[in-house]
Amino acid sequence: MLPRPLPADPMIQQLIRQAQQAKMGRRTLLAGAGGGAAALALAACSSGGAKSKPTAAADKSATSKLVRWDNWALYIDVDDAGNYPTLQAFEAETGIKVEYTEAVDDNNTYYGKVKDQLALGKDIGADTVCLTDWMVGRMIRFGYTQELDHANIPNLKNLFPSLKDVGFDPGRKMSVPWQGGFAGICWNKEKLPGGLTSVQDLWAPELKGRVGVLSEMRDTMGLIMLDQGVDISGDWGDDEYNAAIDELSKQVSDGQVRNIKGNAYKEDLINEDTLAAIVWSGDIVQLNAENGDKWGFSVPEKGGTLWNDNFLVPIGATHKKNVETLINYYYDPAVAAEVAAYVNYITPVVGAKEAAMAIDPELANNQLIFPDEATLKKAKVFRNLSGAEEQKYDAAFQSILLGS
Repeated sequence: MLPRPLPADPMIQQLIRQAQQAKMGRRTLLAGAGGGAAALALAACSSGGAKSKPTAAADKSATSKLVRWDNWALYIDVDDAGNYPTLQAFEAETGIKVEYTEAVDDNNTYYGKVKDQLALGKDIGADTVCLTDWMVGRMIRFGYTQELDHANIPNLKNLFPSLKDVGFDPGRKMSVPWQGGFAGICWNKEKLPGGLTSVQDLWAPELKGRVGVLSEMRDTMGLIMLDQGVDISGDWGDDEYNAAIDELSKQVSDGQVRNIKGNAYKEDLINEDTLAAIVWSGDIVQLNAENGDKWGFSVPEKGGTLWNDNFLVPIGATHKKNVETLINYYYDPAVAAEVAAYVNYITPVVGAKEAAMAIDPELANNQLIFPDEATLKKAKVFRNLSGAEEQKYDAAFQSILLGS
């Protein structure tokens, strides 16, 4: 991989291809009909059958200097040798070894792999994992996370005030942000030199069979709903969601959309299976750095989605204090700036912009990393869903992923 603008200074530092067309309409499914897709979504949302909330595991941090961290791909600084400079600096500074794994492709698939162990309070093989707001909220509701000791995270004072108290985790007792970002649209600049400005541009006839969308329901459905004039952060319901589901279903069944994927969508862009897609902002900056400046990215004129991925400690994890030490390290503004320089997502750390400015003013002025109010106004946070809404909306979306 190519290095990012900041120096690696350790001291600061498929679509499951279209199956048979289902005879059940989207509106019928949302009205309460079951079916295989609904069962899958219900299983993903379930608590794994637990009768009571599990008990947190004993912390072995005092005698076992280890953190096992599951994260998304392209989500931490990496040098040409494949090393993680900030992690190496953390290990040297604290004596805590970090086993870092790119284990998360999307929220639902990761949760599906670990929910049974979580329900039993067992160790899932990770002491911390970074997941998106809504999934963190689910895990907190089910009792699958351990409470953080803020006394072990003094740098949490650097968390942006707007992120300190959120609906899914009041007071940030169970989670703290890692990075945030936008979902928007990208295009291959060599094949589409005119660029794209809206979701509607993805449905152009010349792009048939060369479009990708994300398997994260809130991002793909959020962009389609915004394109249809819905404020996804406001008061909307089944009718608005149905209209967006109908649109996506049509584009999939007509063959306009080729792939629905999580982080794996990057390979489709590289090999040109897809020429345009709904994507995550930071990924495109990184792909351009690693493969040549081939892709454009924009937040659509009618809006994109805004989200955060968050550290949490699973209920069966055995190194909680070590995780808190890790979080504290990454909330140092200089370290946060170094990570932001590589991942090109929105850092939650106050002072990181100033640290970046001292090294690379261009980086500090990048609206995808340090967005101003004008940029933020173009993005919306998908509103919180009730348990019942989450189940039926996920079921409808999953029915499309499964080739309905």
